[in-house]
Amino acid sequence: MQTSDTIETDLKTLIVDALALEDIEPSDIETDAPLFVEGLGLDSIDALELAVVLEENYGVKIDDDPERNQVIFASVRNLAEFVRQNRAK
Repeated sequence: MQTSDTIETDLKTLIVDALALEDIEPSDIETDAPLFVEGLGLDSIDALELAVVLEENYGVKIDDDPERNQVIFASVRNLAEFVRQNRAK
């Protein structure tokens, strides 16, 4: 079983790789920093790409619920918590 830090580190790498972020290393992403607008400055297309990658890698399904998704994608910490609670066993 992965620890919180491991999941968060893996998610940071996943974000950089999946979104082909240039000039950003996984270690540059702060766990509690916003992923959208300020912070990394991701957009809705990035969220869709991340949702697909999260489903492929962790077996989690992200529904079409804008308010809930805003919370899930708020930070790496929130994403990690969502994965821990919803991943395929």
